[in-house]
Amino acid sequence: MFIWSQIIFILCFLLAIFFFVRNVGRIRKNISLGQDINRSDNKKARWKQMGRVALGQGKMTTRPIAGILHIVIYAGFILINIEVLEILLDGFFGTHRLFLPYLGQFYGVLIGFFEVLALLVFVACILFLTRRFVSKISRFHSAEMKGWPTKDASYILLIEIVLMVALITMNASDHILLHHFNPPISSRISVLFANLSSADLALIERTAWWFHIVGIFAFLNYLPFSKHFHIIMAFPNTWYASLESSGKIGHMESIDNEVKMMFAPEQANPNIAPPESFGAKDVNNLAWTSIMGAYACTECGRCTDSCPQNQTGKKLSPRKIMMDVRDRAEELGTFQRQNPEKENDGKSLHDYISQEELMACNTCNACVEACPVLINPLEIIVEMRRFKIMEASQAPSEWNGMFSNIENNGAPWQFSPADRDQWTKDLEE
Repeated sequence: MFIWSQIIFILCFLLAIFFFVRNVGRIRKNISLGQDINRSDNKKARWKQMGRVALGQGKMTTRPIAGILHIVIYAGFILINIEVLEILLDGFFGTHRLFLPYLGQFYGVLIGFFEVLALLVFVACILFLTRRFVSKISRFHSAEMKGWPTKDASYILLIEIVLMVALITMNASDHILLHHFNPPISSRISVLFANLSSADLALIERTAWWFHIVGIFAFLNYLPFSKHFHIIMAFPNTWYASLESSGKIGHMESIDNEVKMMFAPEQANPNIAPPESFGAKDVNNLAWTSIMGAYACTECGRCTDSCPQNQTGKKLSPRKIMMDVRDRAEELGTFQRQNPEKENDGKSLHDYISQEELMACNTCNACVEACPVLINPLEIIVEMRRFKIMEASQAPSEWNGMFSNIENNGAPWQFSPADRDQWTKDLEE
């Protein structure tokens, strides 16, 4: 019986790992659709940035309630996995409470610590659900959150609640059976099982044990299809995030070089080839870091909530921008895998994101500052604008007038350089 249990467990484990690796590989290929960009400089600063923002949750507490609840779930997720390690080893070797004989009384202390964390995670998940569906915080009910995004958030919270209940139930029944440890939470719940036979208790314990570990395997393979993949992607995204000032807008080196060739040839680099296109028509024209940012997006809505254009009723939502990039990367990646001889399905990122959204942005950088995992929607907006203006010639009429003035007069205003100081002549000295 034990051998068959081990075999089934090992098969479940191997299948879970196989499908997870395959799905992560799919996402990796989608990210690699983007343009190459070097973000491997200054490794010391990057490790520090990742440690502060991703590991240390440095930007989450700017909104204290959500930040503290998130840290509770994050800490629980990390530390409770130590107990999961024991469950995995028990499954592989056919043992039961493998660490108990080696840790003695400390084992009860350790399990007690995990149970307190499990209870806190349970409470935090309940409060998150309350914030979404009872308090109805507005940023969770925007247009882009209809349908799957709302269901996705609910599913993951419910899964975590069920997993914590299974963990406590497993410990409660085992507490009566073993009497070798006294966990603070499950020992109080165990009174519900006090009148059950040993066989029934063993059945409850085994059922909860299998439910918990298989639930974790299922959760692992749910992540790549969920916005909760940010649990993993937040770390590389913060590591590869730009170390430049967050308000700095990058320029096109090729265009910069063309200007130098006209006005300062000695400063130009003759080895820089002219660009094949300007800006971003599709996700494969974006930097790969921008696509990775889309997969790291938590859909928390802090960016949209901070956007002054969104607050004044404009259609722009930085969160939707990131969600659209992720959806388009998935669509294009799937198409290319199914049609290896073709590069494009005839669609573009502009089919997802309208000109109205792009032109509403005033590049204030509020969305970038608000993001808890250093995602930069502004980079995407700027690149898509460049395509609209420089390739598709679809700039708003007001902008065309400004561009013409800059070209002819060297300034946005409709005055020649010689006439710009005329207004000063009537001033009293």
